[in-house]
Amino acid sequence: MTDADLPPHVLVLFGARGDLAKRKLYPGLYKLAAAGRLPAAYAVIGSGRSAPESQEEFQDLVRDAVRDGVDDVDDGVLEELVGRVSFQTSSADDGSDLAEAVRDAESGLGDDVRRLVYLSVPPSAMQGMIAMLGREGIVERARLVVEKPFGLDLESSRELDRTLQDVVEEDAVFRIDHFLGKEAVQDIMALRFANRLLEAAWCARDVASVQIDVPEDLGLEGRGGFYEGTGCLRDMISTHLCQLLGFVAMDRPHDFSADALRDAKAAVFAALEPFDKERTVFGQYAGYRDEDDVDDDSQVETFVALEARIDNDRWRGVPFYLRTGKALAEGRRTITLRFREPDEPLFDQVACPHEIALELTDEPQVKVDVRAKRPGAKMVVQAATMRLDLEKEFPDAEPLEAYERLLLDVMRGDQMLFTRSDEVDRLWQVCQPLLDDPPALQTYDQGSWGPDAASDLPDGGWRLGG
Repeated sequence: MTDADLPPHVLVLFGARGDLAKRKLYPGLYKLAAAGRLPAAYAVIGSGRSAPESQEEFQDLVRDAVRDGVDDVDDGVLEELVGRVSFQTSSADDGSDLAEAVRDAESGLGDDVRRLVYLSVPPSAMQGMIAMLGREGIVERARLVVEKPFGLDLESSRELDRTLQDVVEEDAVFRIDHFLGKEAVQDIMALRFANRLLEAAWCARDVASVQIDVPEDLGLEGRGGFYEGTGCLRDMISTHLCQLLGFVAMDRPHDFSADALRDAKAAVFAALEPFDKERTVFGQYAGYRDEDDVDDDSQVETFVALEARIDNDRWRGVPFYLRTGKALAEGRRTITLRFREPDEPLFDQVACPHEIALELTDEPQVKVDVRAKRPGAKMVVQAATMRLDLEKEFPDAEPLEAYERLLLDVMRGDQMLFTRSDEVDRLWQVCQPLLDDPPALQTYDQGSWGPDAASDLPDGGWRLGG
């Protein structure tokens, strides 16, 4: 199916006046429209508990969000999008007016109309909203997009899953993790499985350790209430970083399909050992308790570094180091494979690691740190770096931003880059020991690399920040 062949859609966006919608969803829809990737016939209905003063005010919100998030806006494309946007209040207790608005929108779009329902609501509201969607019949012909966190622990995640199962089939649920929509994450699959040179060395025989490092230089950015109820382990480790681990560590899928790829990830998670408190560091940045909506004696972690182990033939004995946190020295997304030393070194030991680093930014790069002969009369081996800059290699490419890509995939019905229920359940099993008995919280300075104890976790230190 080409994008032009997509059936008519009604897109229902909960949290339509919130930060995510303004920063990501409306700019993403505009970019899809500008590229001709939206269905020929569609309508967008925003929803939430409180209504704007008028439909025009809500349309202005969408218009401003696009202009803030997109360079060189085409006024014609923008006004076409805004003209298809409306707002209808709803709540977990009453969605009848919203259901009527959806049916009215469908009546003007022709046959074979699909629904895309996007739930960007707090975890406390998620189950009630899903139940309402079932009661009102809004999930009929719908694909349901659910934002993380998928519950707050193993028990609540299973309650959420049972609520979903009551109203919709698993193949209609799209659990979104925007990290998986990034071009650079998908590059991991291409680099691994399209290159024998790399795939042959992607195992315990050659790899000494793996680092999945996602430091953030920003603080809470006004999200104190959310963070107090969530924390870094739930917000980042159980979702983004573990999903990256799944892509890095999976065996080759038997084909390139959503089922095969998610089966391969699920197999990694099944072999992932529960996280060990003794190999985990929790931190909280100095000044966190002074933030708005944060308890004065808060014990919520804003930093996690841990060692993970995968008990399978490919990775047995190889430590995977995961690190992420708020208010750190840099904002980066780097995956590093550190290779073992040669069995029988021919040259004097070179004091530098031999690594492949994948930079998962909007300008993705691959760096390979090798040892090479320094030009000259003597055989002197020193550190050198080979670089692959994907933007320069493919200057005419048209990469999609993560939410842009994932919205399009939902309309296509492609679940490859979305998380399946068995993956979610297993990852909560792995994280639950740290929720039940967390390590002692350590304070770190803003702008640092976190607690000192985390620096010594990997042998040889972290690639970022030593």
